Amino acid sequence: MKRLASALLAATLLAPPAFATDGPSRLDQIVERKVLNVCTTGDYRPFSYRADDQGEFVGIDIDLARSLAQSLDAEPVFVPTKWSDLLADFQAKCDVALSGISVTLPRQRQVAFSQMYLVNGKAPIVRCEDVSKYQSVAAIDQPGTRVVVNPGGTNEKFARAHFTKAEIRLFPDNRVIFKEILEGRADVMVAESVEVKLQEKLHPGLCAVNPDQPLQYGEMGIVLPRGDVAFKAYVDQWLHLAKATGEFDRIVDANMK
Repeated sequence: MKRLASALLAATLLAPPAFATDGPSRLDQIVERKVLNVCTTGDYRPFSYRADDQGEFVGIDIDLARSLAQSLDAEPVFVPTKWSDLLADFQAKCDVALSGISVTLPRQRQVAFSQMYLVNGKAPIVRCEDVSKYQSVAAIDQPGTRVVVNPGGTNEKFARAHFTKAEIRLFPDNRVIFKEILEGRADVMVAESVEVKLQEKLHPGLCAVNPDQPLQYGEMGIVLPRGDVAFKAYVDQWLHLAKATGEFDRIVDANMK
């Protein structure tokens, strides 16, 4: 019995890892074709945004994608998607996805992520006169509170998991969703702390609630093909160098003005 257990252990140690992929790495394919296909939503300041369906993408993640592509001697091609279709579009059309994407375990079942590049938990944004009213999940989750969310992403998931008494309203266009609060058609939106800090600057009259003490811990990463060890190692090293050289901080600072 001991011999059998030892043989099984040796076979396990010698076997290739279960996540290894056959064929060339995506890294080699990108270098050869000189194109990096990037899935992005375009509705999420300060990470990925464009004013209309024909506009140019801008934002932190757009600039990061351009930097990653440049490191590969490739051109970035931005592939529009929406949150409800993000993973399916990525798997069908893209090499990476960058759009201020939260790392979640359900997503991790389908795709891989780069190393985390930003800690960014959920925080509310409300009309400034209501800041003291909405200091916690329990304070928000009351009958009569109107919580507005964009469909298909982690904002909706957070709202549905935590707000059982408040009214949850879906609003399809994340580019203008904050006007729903400002103009009195909703009371609260819960989104990533970096986003609500920026929206506070862009919309006088709206205030982020305790964005440096978020309601939920969160991390952001770059979506990658599952099992491609070489490509993930490259992206992680590029990201490490972008942070070490100050490029990452410069990109963030430029997009938070």
